[in-house]
Amino acid sequence: MISIRTAFAAVLFHLILAASASAQDVTLTSRDGSVEIAGTLLGYDGEFYRVDSDYGVLTVDGTGVLCAGPGCPDLAAFVANIAVSGAGTIANQLMPSLLEAFARHQGYTAQRLVTSDAEFSYVLNESDTGRTAARFTIRVTTSDEGFADLLSDEADIAMSLREVLPEEVTRGIEAGLGRLSSPAQNRVVALDALVPVVSPRNSVLEISPEELSQVFSGEISNWQELGGIDAPIVLHAPDQKSSILNVFLETIVLPAGRHLSANVQRHRTNSELVDAVARDPFAVGLSTLSGPGNARALTLTGGCGFRSGAVPEALKSEDYPLTAPLFLYLKGRRLPAVGREFMRFTQSPAAQIAVLRAGFVDQGIARTPVRRQGERLANAIRNAGPEIGLTELKRLVAALDGSRRLSVTFRFDDGASTLDAQSRSNVILLARALETGTIGANELTFVGFSDGLGAAGANKRLSRQRAASVRQAVLQEATTADLGRTSLTVDGFGEAMPMACDDTEWGRQVNRRVEIWSR
Repeated sequence: MISIRTAFAAVLFHLILAASASAQDVTLTSRDGSVEIAGTLLGYDGEFYRVDSDYGVLTVDGTGVLCAGPGCPDLAAFVANIAVSGAGTIANQLMPSLLEAFARHQGYTAQRLVTSDAEFSYVLNESDTGRTAARFTIRVTTSDEGFADLLSDEADIAMSLREVLPEEVTRGIEAGLGRLSSPAQNRVVALDALVPVVSPRNSVLEISPEELSQVFSGEISNWQELGGIDAPIVLHAPDQKSSILNVFLETIVLPAGRHLSANVQRHRTNSELVDAVARDPFAVGLSTLSGPGNARALTLTGGCGFRSGAVPEALKSEDYPLTAPLFLYLKGRRLPAVGREFMRFTQSPAAQIAVLRAGFVDQGIARTPVRRQGERLANAIRNAGPEIGLTELKRLVAALDGSRRLSVTFRFDDGASTLDAQSRSNVILLARALETGTIGANELTFVGFSDGLGAAGANKRLSRQRAASVRQAVLQEATTADLGRTSLTVDGFGEAMPMACDDTEWGRQVNRRVEIWSR
């Protein structure tokens, strides 16, 4: 019995040693031999090793160490594999355009390989050697599933038509993936918009957000109530998983205490929806600016002179209330070098051309002279309350005379001082323009406006404070800007130039803003 026990113990001991050896499958040694780290290789991105060691998970610069052990990668044959998952609109329309433009810009050849309706990949090869440098695998899912794949470590990049939810931020922190809501971990790469569409045979040309909310909740059910013919309204909308539909619900319907009608006809794809609407003169649908098909978009109108079509300038400035940014979200870990180069490329002028080719609105900075702001200025005079006198309106006109409004506008979440997602992206956009000198102005003025709730004096002070906070955020980001070339000033006019009435949350949201004027 003793010999059997001894033999069993010896076998067990060797199994433990073997398991220990396989667990520590790499050893990284500094080139001078002074430091040695052993552990399980979690990943290699072409530059850095991630090792689970006795000291925890370490990231080690590959140029400073030698790797030994069965887990060491073949450095010469390394291929950066980057998994991307999320919204089909981004996956099918935008990502191919961006990846193909990126390949041309970096000197790669790009080969598209289709695995199934729900997955395809782009293989990037070096043009001179033919060596494969990277493989981007694109999973066509939804915004929700994109975040789920990111949080479960099955994707490196999530494509989304909505902002990350608070519970997803919490799960990301708990999983050691960083704070997904941090500006460092997400990018707005393009802009789209939700637009109400009708058949070209429908006589109605415009609709207010309030009326749109009433139509899709079933409170308005006949076109005659909207100035059309006496006929029932037939409702069409995307399916329940649509992130674009959520933009409409959260912006227009739910804040008014309404819910989507049970009589809505659902559609799996946007093309199916617009085709159905285009055929039916009594139909109205919720489509996107990037895919209106043969249907005709309605202009959004409202009280206090509000009128906005889904045109690029209105989307860039968020003057159109149903603007929908397209996001890429990252984990708080280093992407391989090719992945980091791609993310930088998405913010470049070359990428903006690719965005336009894909049918979306780019983030290039547009400039509108004050002489083309006549309708807005007339509206300011027409809707000025008793607390806004002629003197303040004259000061407003004098301050903006000879200037051009930039399309980068900053708006805030729920009346707070926190910038919304598109505005956080605009901070980086404006900072880069200052750093590169492409802004082309001697003076930029950050001009704050408020809604009309509260006293005019307090609103004026608040609007100036918000303008100053946006200026500070841009300065903190523009670390290499030559501020001797462009001066940055601040002004605030409170409620002096409303763009919509304050009787709805979306109207107040449109009014609370910081505009950028250049001269």
